[in-house]
Amino acid sequence: MSRPRRVLALALAAVALLAALVLVGDVREVRARLDGFGWWAFFAALGLALVNYGLRFVRWQLYLRHRDIDVPVATSALVFVAGFSMAVTPGKLGELVKSYLLRQLAGVPVARSAAIVIAERVSDLLALLVLAAIGVASYGIAPAVAIATAAVLAVAFVFLLWQRLGYGAIELITRPRRLARFRAPLRQTYDGLAALGRPVALLWATLLSCAAWACEGVGFALIVGAFQGSHVDVGMAIFIYAATTIAGALSFLPGGLGVTEGAMTLLLVENAVNVDRGTATAATILTRLATLWFAVALGMVALAWARRRAPIETP
Repeated sequence: MSRPRRVLALALAAVALLAALVLVGDVREVRARLDGFGWWAFFAALGLALVNYGLRFVRWQLYLRHRDIDVPVATSALVFVAGFSMAVTPGKLGELVKSYLLRQLAGVPVARSAAIVIAERVSDLLALLVLAAIGVASYGIAPAVAIATAAVLAVAFVFLLWQRLGYGAIELITRPRRLARFRAPLRQTYDGLAALGRPVALLWATLLSCAAWACEGVGFALIVGAFQGSHVDVGMAIFIYAATTIAGALSFLPGGLGVTEGAMTLLLVENAVNVDRGTATAATILTRLATLWFAVALGMVALAWARRRAPIETP
C-alpha cells in the first residue's frame, strides 16, 4: 500500500473511532470527567502497554527461532514494531507486512515467515479467550463472547491439526489457473503454522500472550480508577478488556472500531462502581489511546524508519 493510501486509511479509521465515541457518550460529559482525572494512570497504562509489546516481542523472537529464521535483534525489533502500523486493518491481517519487511531487510522468504504472523494472531485470540473464560467463570457475564471465540478457534484448529483437510482446502482455493502459483507457498505457510501449533509451542506462546494482554487490562483498571470516586476490580477490568477486544476481532472491522468501544463502555457502566456513561466513555477513549492508537503511532514511526533502510513492498 502506498503512503497516501495508508494515511487515508488511518484517517478514515480515526473518523470511524470518533463517530463511534460520539454515539456512545456525550462529548461534553467526557470533557467534564477529564477535569478531575488523575493523568498518572494514563502514563502508567502506556507503560503497561510497552510491557505488553515487550512480552509479545519475546514470543516473536521465540517463533523466529522455532522456524530457524536468524535475524539481527535490532532488525527483528524494527520489523515487529512496524507491524503495529497495520493494527487497524481487519483482523490485523495487514500485519503480514512483517513478512514483506523481513524479506526486504533480511532476505527471509515471505512464505517462510507468514506462518509466524498468523500464529501470533491465533495465540493472541486464544489468550484473550482464556482471560475472558476466567472472567465468565468468576463473574458470570457475557458468556456468548467466550463461546463464539471458542467456536472460531475450534474450526481453526481442525484445519490446523487435520493435515489432509488443510491441504484439501489449499488445493480447492488454488484450483483456478491464475491462483495455482500460490499453492506451494500456501502449503509452506500451512506447514509452518502446523509446526507452531503443536502443544508445547502453543502453550508457551499462549502463556506469554495471557501475561501481555493482562497488562493492558490492568492499565484499563488504573484508568477507570483515576476518575474521582470510580472503581473497577482488576479481574473485572481484564475480563472486560479481553471480551471487548475479542468482540472487535470477531466483527472483522478495522481495529474492532465501534464494536470494542461500544461494548467496553456498556460493560463498564453495568459492572464498575460509580461509573456513569460519561465516565465510561472517557475511560474507553483513554484506554484505546493508550493501547491501540499508541501501538499504531509507534508502528508508523518504525515503518518510516524501515522504509529508509530498504525499499518495501507492502500489500
